[in-house]
Amino acid sequence: MTRRRTVAAAAILAGALALTACGTNRQEAPGTGAGGASCDTSKGTLVIGMVAPLSGGLSALGLGMRNSADLAVKQANESCAVPGYQLVFQAEDDQATPQVAGQAATKLASDDNVVGVVGTLNSSTAQTVQPILAGKSIVQVSPANTGPSLTRGEDPTGAPKRQFESYFRVSTTDLVQGPFAANYLVQKAGKKNIAVIDDGKTYGVGLANEFAKQAEKLGANIVARERVGEKDTDFNPVITKIRPLNPDAVYYGGEYPVAGPLSRQLAGQGLDIPLMGGDGIVDAKFVELGGREGDLATNVGAPTESLPSAAKFVADYKAANYPEPYSAYGAFAYDSTNVIIQALKTALAGGDYNPETTRPAIVKAVQDIKLDGAGGPISFDEYGDTTNKLLTVYTVKNGEFTPIETGTFEG
Repeated sequence: MTRRRTVAAAAILAGALALTACGTNRQEAPGTGAGGASCDTSKGTLVIGMVAPLSGGLSALGLGMRNSADLAVKQANESCAVPGYQLVFQAEDDQATPQVAGQAATKLASDDNVVGVVGTLNSSTAQTVQPILAGKSIVQVSPANTGPSLTRGEDPTGAPKRQFESYFRVSTTDLVQGPFAANYLVQKAGKKNIAVIDDGKTYGVGLANEFAKQAEKLGANIVARERVGEKDTDFNPVITKIRPLNPDAVYYGGEYPVAGPLSRQLAGQGLDIPLMGGDGIVDAKFVELGGREGDLATNVGAPTESLPSAAKFVADYKAANYPEPYSAYGAFAYDSTNVIIQALKTALAGGDYNPETTRPAIVKAVQDIKLDGAGGPISFDEYGDTTNKLLTVYTVKNGEFTPIETGTFEG
């Protein structure tokens, strides 16, 4: 089937898709412009995809991402943001697993009407998804990936090399987040003997490495480097190894399904010391699973509720009555989606949609974009990384993460 026929067929089938959407991952709503007038969608349907964990241990983060992206697509349709086209949102569950993420990306890439993909959450899943989408020139914008190698290659500081022209992210990287955490834990919290533990995954290992390098530079003693499995539940063997070394803090590179129980078991073995992690543990689930008062974490950006730029997003999200909170990456997922929508609008200014020509034009438009997002100003450097390097330190207080310091890394 030719491209023109495909788009024409999409226009004819738009009504049918609306009737069958409840049996698929696609979500769409008829667009209405100012005054309630219907938008012109005569040119067909275009799809914005997502790859994220919608089930399993990290679903609290993934569902917040999904809802926030869905909100952005619905608002775009309501405002007739892309003249002539109806936008459809299609979220695929990667279960935080690279193999499943690859299958999800392949599914999306096989659809000529997919114009961009929001995601992933995990850096390990991104490594699988990146080449699949890049092979079809489909732009990918992540709200959450922080692994430096995704944009700058295997030697991100010594010999950085961009990996995929189609990949971007609105969250800053662990080259910034790890040292930022070390500065706080060593210089402000006064911790000098730190045990570092990671989960063996791309994100956790990279974050732990960057933290440890900066902590040692500041004069701290890394008393142990240990590894646990992301599905482990009993951490007593590791705790037994580090306890005689008298650490005054534990830094964990990984996510909340392990970090919460690890914190609880540290206290259970008499180590009444704080556990600190990165953005992967900043969720209410961390406390539910065992996170304790005084535990610490860093997160990319500033607290959503504190940003004037995010006030409308917060209000609109609440008004939409999603069953789950927007969680740690909601504002960034909303921004990532709007980046794709704005770039799509720019790319279509010269004519109708054609995957062979429009998709590369979307990639170029994202590279050049300057947008005021809910999470702050959005633009990208030559590697596809955000130019926004803001981070926040949180502590668990009264059973929830509370921000205590926001700033940028100063080496």
